[in-house]
Amino acid sequence: MILDDIKESVIRGDAKKTKELVDQAIKDNVDVAKILNEGLIAGMNIVGIKFKANEFYVPEVLIAARAMSSGMTLLQPLIEKAGIKSIGKVAVGTVKGDLHDIGKNLVAMMWKGAGFEVMDLGIDTSEEKFVEAIKNGAQAVGFSALLTTTMPGMKNIIERIKKEGLRDKVKVIIGGAPITQSYADEIGADGYAPDAGSAVDELKKLLSV
Repeated sequence: MILDDIKESVIRGDAKKTKELVDQAIKDNVDVAKILNEGLIAGMNIVGIKFKANEFYVPEVLIAARAMSSGMTLLQPLIEKAGIKSIGKVAVGTVKGDLHDIGKNLVAMMWKGAGFEVMDLGIDTSEEKFVEAIKNGAQAVGFSALLTTTMPGMKNIIERIKKEGLRDKVKVIIGGAPITQSYADEIGADGYAPDAGSAVDELKKLLSV
């Protein structure tokens, strides 16, 4: 079935084939939600499982995400037309002073692949940008840090969110090489993810999806 073929082409990271199959599915009048959920997202879910099990590594995840994106370029206008909702709106960024983005990019891709609408705030992200994302409807925000010197920025963002009166409106999830569960507890984050694969499960748990 074409949906299985789409799923497999995403897992293989074959962007050209994924785009061709999605195009064919659209021409065959396959339901847009099915192409999205049973084809593209199902493929990325398997990639996430393999990544967590150390069967896939960063390059395979990046290639699979690129394949999924190639299909999404065709599907996005139809998703909007059909009014298909994402399973949640989230934002992710690397904290102020930290210019590392590989981990953050992986998390953003995995969240997109799981069906979330993701606002990627980039690197060196100010407290204001996170606050703005929450005001624009982010139900959860993810902070990433690779340097111990930038870790305190996570606490500062949480304090700023509280000051703006938004803390009860959003879930906070943190991660990065030097981050631990005890640090997440210490600064009052709602969740902690040691890697991009775990970030999907943690976000789903926090937002109850």
